[in-house]
Amino acid sequence: MAGTAGRAAKAMRAGHQASAGELLELVRSGRATTRGALQQATGLSRATVGQRLDRLFRAGWLREGAGGPVDSPQGGRPSITLEFDDEHAVVLAADLDTRHGRAAVVSLSGEIQAEHHGSLRIEDGPDAVLGELGRWFAELLEKAGQRADAVCGIGIAVPGPVDTDTGKVVQPPIMPGWDGYDIRGRLGRAFAEHAGIESAGGATGAGVTRSDARIPVLVDNDANLMAYGEQRTGYPDCSAFALVKVSTGIGAGMVVGGSIYRGVDGGAGDIGHIRVGADALCRCGSYGCLAAVASGGAVARRLAESGVPATSGSDVRDLLTAGHPEAMALAREAGRQVGDVLATVVTLLNPGVLMIAGDLAGTPFLTGVRELLYQRALPRSTAHLDVVTSRLGERAGLVGAGALVVEYLYAPERVEERLAALGV
Repeated sequence: MAGTAGRAAKAMRAGHQASAGELLELVRSGRATTRGALQQATGLSRATVGQRLDRLFRAGWLREGAGGPVDSPQGGRPSITLEFDDEHAVVLAADLDTRHGRAAVVSLSGEIQAEHHGSLRIEDGPDAVLGELGRWFAELLEKAGQRADAVCGIGIAVPGPVDTDTGKVVQPPIMPGWDGYDIRGRLGRAFAEHAGIESAGGATGAGVTRSDARIPVLVDNDANLMAYGEQRTGYPDCSAFALVKVSTGIGAGMVVGGSIYRGVDGGAGDIGHIRVGADALCRCGSYGCLAAVASGGAVARRLAESGVPATSGSDVRDLLTAGHPEAMALAREAGRQVGDVLATVVTLLNPGVLMIAGDLAGTPFLTGVRELLYQRALPRSTAHLDVVTSRLGERAGLVGAGALVVEYLYAPERVEERLAALGV
């Protein structure tokens, strides 16, 4: 919300008449939660505010809460507070890794109502994976006691770079067969099929309502959505937040000014393919990438070469949990290699929080990161830096995916489009 909360105020300072969508944003952000406060914030008349709010009430998006304090020194009745009604719809969220997936029904306030985790191999291809995910969604709705027509949107995190305008992954190193695939359309159809909906669209256009079969599907990189979920829930006041996910591959997500920073075409944060001078062959086809020497996959490969059964980052995680000495030593070494690269990232971005997440995010790896990071980065860049591990754990991507959908659907301009489609 931090990235959008000021838009209504800026528009109103420019002489713009606040819309119903902008009033809803003021209520959701907590900046104005009574009719009087909305009048004061927008400069609209009491009658106009009432008309705008009436549309939101008829859509089922606002509700009245308890009475607030009396604003006038002469006394009188307490002001009735206004609240965003987070029970009028739900979001479906999914987070895909290379060998498993996680899906959930998420409330509009971010509460996970039902969740499933299971084997889902990216290498089986998008048609099979998304088809199975559609089945999971339908079963989770039943488990959560929700109807299919309560779903207002779907968010999905994938382990590859995403063009968010099209929802397609672009040349993903660890997602064979997914390059340019229509994830939105396939997942929408799969959910519709298993949930008994006549049709569901991958489009993210306007007019998506509880009774509309065209459910928007939003796709983003997993590290981006993990960073978004963690920043919003644990560090909402941090204006520059960075998360590094180290699992089978390595990726980073950044939230700057309350919004995900993606770069010009979704390629920001792909630090796993920064060259570090080694001669190891990376899955992207190049030599010397950071992911080729310091990812969970790279550590698993070195363990396997020494006779320890490991094939992926999740295998390394299990070994670290069990206190396996060789796995712990290699994880610390990998942390040092990643920390060397992060010294440059921290100097460039100057974040307030650097979060380490993923399969390797434990004490040995974190120790290695800190050793090189504080050794190589300028003291000015780390003076106010907190280096931490994930708070949400394996749910971070789900929370971020849910939040992405909610912020998309309830942005002021989209609220106006959806209200018009509802005829209110």
